Amino acid sequence: MKAIIVEDEFLAREELSYLVGAHSTIDVVGKFDDGLEVLKYLQTHQVDAIFLDINIPSLDGVLLAQNISKFAHRPYIIFITAYKEHAAEAFEIEAFDYILKPYHESRIVTMLQKLEAHFKRDHQVDAPANTGNPRVSHSINLIKDERIIVTDINDIYYAAAQEKVTQVYTRREEFTMPMNISELCHRLPEEHFFRCHRSYCVNLSKIREIVPWFNNTYILRLSDLDFEVPVSRSKVKAFRQLMGL
Repeated sequence: MKAIIVEDEFLAREELSYLVGAHSTIDVVGKFDDGLEVLKYLQTHQVDAIFLDINIPSLDGVLLAQNISKFAHRPYIIFITAYKEHAAEAFEIEAFDYILKPYHESRIVTMLQKLEAHFKRDHQVDAPANTGNPRVSHSINLIKDERIIVTDINDIYYAAAQEKVTQVYTRREEFTMPMNISELCHRLPEEHFFRCHRSYCVNLSKIREIVPWFNNTYILRLSDLDFEVPVSRSKVKAFRQLMGL
C-alpha cells in the first residue's frame, strides 16, 4: 500500500512519517508541502492513501481533496489538521478519516489499523473483477461531534428524516448527517436497505418482527433496539414482494 504525506510543517511531516512507518506496512513514497506539487505528482503516479493537512500553500487541502476525489482511482484521504470546521466538507468528499491536531499517537495507530484493514478488504473485492472501476464500498462515513466515523454498513439499523438532516442509528450510537434521507439512501446498497417510508430507511437484516398494522400496512420491530419503523401504504406492495409476503 503506497501513500504520500502532504504537510507544510517539517517536524509534523517527519513525525507522521515516523508513525506510519512504525505502526503499519504502508510505504510512504512521497512527502509534499505544496498542494499544486501534489497534483502534478499524481498525474504520473498512483497512490492508495494521502495524509493531508488543510493549511498548505498554493492549493489548500480541501480544494486538493475535491480534485483528487474526481480521479478514476480514488485514494483514501485522511485529513490531519488543526481546523475542525472543515469536517462537513471532508464528509462530502468521502474522506476516510479526519484527525484533529494535536493528536495522540494512539489515534494515529487506530486510524492506520483501520486503513490497512479497509484496503485489504477492498483490494480483495476489486481484484477478481479487474474492471478498473472504483472500489466497492462496504462502509459509509458518518458524522458525530465533528468527527468522521468510518462505519460498516451492517452496523446501521435504520435512518430517520428530520427536517434538513437525517439521523442514522446503529445499536449504540446516533449520527446526524447533513443531507436529506433520499441522498443517504442512495449511498446505501439497495440489496440491504429499503426505503419503507418517506421518513425512514431500514436495514432489512435487522428486522426481527413484521407486525400487521392499520390500512394493511406494517410496523417493523428491529433486533436489539426498542424502536418500531413504519411501512407506509405506498411502500407496502414493494415491501411484500421484497420479503416474500
